[in-house]
Amino acid sequence: MPSSESIIKVNRIIENIEKVMIGKREAIELSVVALLAQGHVLLEDVPGVGKTMMVRSLAKSIGADFRRIQFTPDLLPSDVTGVSIYNPKEMEFQFVPGPILGNIILADEINRTSPKTQSALLEAMEESSITIDGITHSLNKPFFVMATQNPIEYEGTYPLPEAQLDRFLLKMNMGYPTMEEEMEVLTRVQIQAPIEKLEAVVSTEELVLLQNEVKQVYVDETIKRYIVEMSIGTRTHPHVYLGVSPRGSIALMKAAQSYAFMQGRDYVIPDDVQSLIKAVFVHRLIVKSEAKFEGVSAEAIVDDVVSQIAVPIQRLVNK
Repeated sequence: MPSSESIIKVNRIIENIEKVMIGKREAIELSVVALLAQGHVLLEDVPGVGKTMMVRSLAKSIGADFRRIQFTPDLLPSDVTGVSIYNPKEMEFQFVPGPILGNIILADEINRTSPKTQSALLEAMEESSITIDGITHSLNKPFFVMATQNPIEYEGTYPLPEAQLDRFLLKMNMGYPTMEEEMEVLTRVQIQAPIEKLEAVVSTEELVLLQNEVKQVYVDETIKRYIVEMSIGTRTHPHVYLGVSPRGSIALMKAAQSYAFMQGRDYVIPDDVQSLIKAVFVHRLIVKSEAKFEGVSAEAIVDDVVSQIAVPIQRLVNK
């Protein structure tokens, strides 16, 4: 079982972010799931609902080095990764690191930059390293990217390629607050924004230890088969042009480990998988155009696949 101290630390992070993000418990928990699983998040929602604030609150809660990259059409890959500049005094090239060499990276409006610049994130998100002039530079730990995009404005945007989408562990949205929640927001920011008073409750070193603990969460063979069966189910579904890749299966397993850990368990159960499957699978699916025309959504396809796969009866063993 995860130690009570570890669970307390996770709850501290969530509760600390809630001081800023009102009524967003589910979104906060999903962000922490991805962080503990060493994955990345694509946050898609309309402007003004707190996407940037979510990332800043998360970074402050763990005392991490926060970097913001504002993606624009003229942004170059070197603006993200860094560049080697010749130093005439030393008579050699010196590497000037870009903003990607931080801990918590906000890739703001990621779909407003060119595919060439978007691809600069691929190696970083998958390998936790970047290669400049043939030299590989390891990224800091923890390393977490939360990218935002606006689902409404399409003019001047570049749709994220499938390879880029597949690098995100999960995709989520924030949604509008209720009237009571929005009134509470007004009250809290009337004098001073809560983010200004937010302090770290966990160190980055402690977070890395938590991430290592999550890897030890037991996943039974029946659960692994359950995950793979659902991945294959998306690939063979009649309304799907491109289904979930093996990377998606890995993402769902890691997310389920993280979710189970946050529930105080050292083993994954089918409910963990079912709770996260939409967040992990939906953005990885490409629905056939004729199915879209008929009103079939990726969410409905995932529901259909889940309903067709028998839920495994897991062997309860102490691991």
